Amino acid sequence: MESFDAMTFGDIARKPLTFLTMLVAAVSFTAAPQAVFAQDQTVTAPIEAPVDAAPADESAPAAEAAAPAFEHYGPDMIKGQPTPGGIGFQDQYTANGNYALWMHDAILLPISVVISLFVLGLLLWVIARYNRRSNTVPSKTSHNTLIEIIWTVIPVLILVVIAVPSITLISRQYKSPPENAITIKANGYQWYWGYEYIDNGGFEVISNMMPEEEAKAAGEPSHLAVDNRMVVPVGVPIRLQTFGADVIHSFGIPSLWFKIDAVPGRINERVLTIQEPGIYYGQCMELCGARHGYMPIAIEARPLEEFNAWVLSQPGGTTPELEAAAAAAEAAAAEAAAGEGDANANEAPAAGTEAVAPDAIAPTI
Repeated sequence: MESFDAMTFGDIARKPLTFLTMLVAAVSFTAAPQAVFAQDQTVTAPIEAPVDAAPADESAPAAEAAAPAFEHYGPDMIKGQPTPGGIGFQDQYTANGNYALWMHDAILLPISVVISLFVLGLLLWVIARYNRRSNTVPSKTSHNTLIEIIWTVIPVLILVVIAVPSITLISRQYKSPPENAITIKANGYQWYWGYEYIDNGGFEVISNMMPEEEAKAAGEPSHLAVDNRMVVPVGVPIRLQTFGADVIHSFGIPSLWFKIDAVPGRINERVLTIQEPGIYYGQCMELCGARHGYMPIAIEARPLEEFNAWVLSQPGGTTPELEAAAAAAEAAAAEAAAGEGDANANEAPAAGTEAVAPDAIAPTI
């Protein structure tokens, strides 16, 4: 009876102890992650600087604040855009554009006017002189040698007069860029442009059409104004490359007499040199999809110093002058380090040798 009571009491005592042990284990298990998390928070919490810490160097922020910020041109600098009621070409701001405009105004247009008036006079003369009422008996002449020579030679001479400046213009338009040209790559996307500055750090500027309300508020023409213009230097040859990222686009600026296709899988390039600072507008001139008419081009031409300032304001932007200066500084530092190493090597004796005084050297007899 006593043994039974002892066993029963032991079973009764073990059950609460087992339950209590499991409860403690569960509490410990749930508390462990919280302790670890609290430890992590303690480790990763930022360390506050002491009150008596040394003040930070304020020279760099002061220098940045003193540097003037780059400001884009306003609408008063717009030079290349369509004009209301215009019937001719836009004013030209490149050497090729001025040459082409001269060729049109001084050669092509006068020749076209003279030929048109001459043909019109011939038609009126034939109508008046050789109608049925005035010429009841028609001529039976089959040919006239002099007239045939004239209407063969004169058109040939006219074509030669037109061909000489035409070939010259084509040659000038496709002249290879010089070595000092700045390479800019215009990437055509559906439906916006991206301008990649290859020689200035490789950064790309994405350009989208500005909403009509914002363009009007800024005083710029709607459907031509963009949020980010293509900034280029004035008077410096630009190796402008074009590439179609999806379909065929066309990069065209009428006031610069410049047009080149952007074809997928191929890079086209031409040289562009703008003569005056200003803003010049263009558009994609190849049907490229539903929003073809909503990918305008805006070029902002600035003096070279201002262009370099704009480049340095872009993420990762640099200039060849800065790269050359950095390379020269690195070369000078390497040369100075090498010179110090040679000097130290000359001052220290070679390993494993002892310096011998001149008096210790026995004279040779």
